[in-house]
Amino acid sequence: MTLAGGTKLGRYEIRSKIGAGGMGEVYLAQDAQLRRRVALKILPGDLASNQDRMRRFIQEAQSAAALNHPNIAHVYEIGEAEGVNFIAMEFVEGKTLREKIHPFTCSRAAAFRTSGRNP
Repeated sequence: MTLAGGTKLGRYEIRSKIGAGGMGEVYLAQDAQLRRRVALKILPGDLASNQDRMRRFIQEAQSAAALNHPNIAHVYEIGEAEGVNFIAMEFVEGKTLREKIHPFTCSRAAAFRTSGRNP
């Protein structure tokens, strides 16, 4: 389920897709009420209909919200709008954890192998 820029989910307006993972997609959105950028993690409908996945999604939000550390994004809200379940959290500019851990993408590493150089 990909949401187009301009799509509104409650008070949030989608700006762009910024990531995806096993539990769904993450979008940059604008909170119209508080006038701030947020990251919206969206749980796809097929996963939301699975009680175990929905329980894990809620548990993830609750666990993250219980933490208070400068290196952990703050959770603002867990909610549902237009039939879409989401977690609204602090948007942090910069590289993803995946980019920090794996600085060379597969395609870049393949280019090095092809050229005979080591990354």
